[in-house]
Amino acid sequence: MSNVTVSIPHQLTRAEAKLRIEYGVSKLHKQGGSPLSGLKESWTGDTLDFSGSAMGQTITGKLFVEDQTVRIEVALPAFLSMLADVIKPTIEQQGRQLLAGPKRT
Repeated sequence: MSNVTVSIPHQLTRAEAKLRIEYGVSKLHKQGGSPLSGLKESWTGDTLDFSGSAMGQTITGKLFVEDQTVRIEVALPAFLSMLADVIKPTIEQQGRQLLAGPKRT
């Protein structure tokens, strides 16, 4: 196992950041645009536990909504850890786009 950690700064309230993440996850389910198949998620407060599979490998992780940062920790199996240098910037880019949009009301 290899861990990838991504921290994405934001200037939102925790509630707004969490709302945008929930919206993004919901959109992935509806559009089927997630690179993870069988995506499962569960919120406990401001922490999201998630799992899914990619290329036949199970991926698990946690997302923490903090005051000025969203931190994502992903546990990659050995086979996918070779792609960590590709996966990390992709997570950062998509996370920044999700958090940078106009405020939702």
